[in-house]
Amino acid sequence: WWYDDASRHSIEPWYRKIDDTHHRYTAIFGPVANISHVHYKVNNYRLSTKQYTIVRRGEAELNRVLVIADNQNGPTEFRKVLTGIQQYYGASSKPDTILHVGDAVQNVGSLSNWQRHLFAPMEDRSGLHHTTPTVFVPGNHDHDKRRVSSNRNLYMDMYHGLYDTDELGKTAVTNGSYHRFFHSLSVGSARIIVLDAECASKEESEFLERELKSLAFQSARFRIVAVHIPPYIEFWDPYGWNKKNEKHWGEHIRLEYDPLFRKHNVDLVISGHQHNYQRSTVSHSTNSARSGTITYAIVGGAGGMLDLERVEDWNMYNVTYLNHHFVALDIKDRSLSWTAVSSTGSVIDHFALQR
Repeated sequence: WWYDDASRHSIEPWYRKIDDTHHRYTAIFGPVANISHVHYKVNNYRLSTKQYTIVRRGEAELNRVLVIADNQNGPTEFRKVLTGIQQYYGASSKPDTILHVGDAVQNVGSLSNWQRHLFAPMEDRSGLHHTTPTVFVPGNHDHDKRRVSSNRNLYMDMYHGLYDTDELGKTAVTNGSYHRFFHSLSVGSARIIVLDAECASKEESEFLERELKSLAFQSARFRIVAVHIPPYIEFWDPYGWNKKNEKHWGEHIRLEYDPLFRKHNVDLVISGHQHNYQRSTVSHSTNSARSGTITYAIVGGAGGMLDLERVEDWNMYNVTYLNHHFVALDIKDRSLSWTAVSSTGSVIDHFALQR
């Protein structure tokens, strides 16, 4: 990897054998400080890819974030969504970051699922994943939550211990502990907290409170939380919801986490899980220094079978759209713009925040 005219740096990747014909390599490069263009190639002693470039924007520049979720088990519809994304951004532009809010595949342990549901459609439709950094929020389908060393996290465990490189050389699970997928990052003038909805733990709760109070989060123009299971679900399979107790999945997000979101003036909570689109903006704070509202957005429409039957009514959602879609989230200095777009290119929702 290299930047500008700087000398090239070589990285020896961490290796994981998936099976006799599939192998995964994980490499972390940097630090890159405030460098705007980072270039990289992947090669071995025989072959080399072409050069790819990652563009990193400053706070005062326009940061374009593509938000998608729940393409699992729907590669045909996912390709339609990806075509819509190409048309929305145009030939001369593309998103700077992809925020995938979970359930990239149906079966985490199936290599064919990873190929058919995620990698092949992305490759067929412009190969955004080669040049656009992707932030994965763990869903209930695309990571194996079993606390055993033989779990089937074929790809998602590459994010385990992302900021502690010693962790990358370890087995997937050590001494019964589970992957720490939760983390935080800055995108332009926004700070994003990524949570693991499936695996509530004392460690994650402590992380959340610590991050919500942190200078990085409190000083950000826009404060965002991404968690796969929404605090407030309205559409689901009625049998699973009522007879299989699926209404209790992620209940801690509403009961424990959401009061913290409101207390610490979170602006936007982005979720998937429910396969359609909903958005609600409600009052959450009397703090005159902030807007006093929190927006909950469900964006689970990147390709999976749609959820069309109502199982709850929280009497809070301003917009409901029962079809496939994606979201273009634009962040620039004091402005945040959210545009939800159908797979056919129609704008289905829009709102903006100013700071």
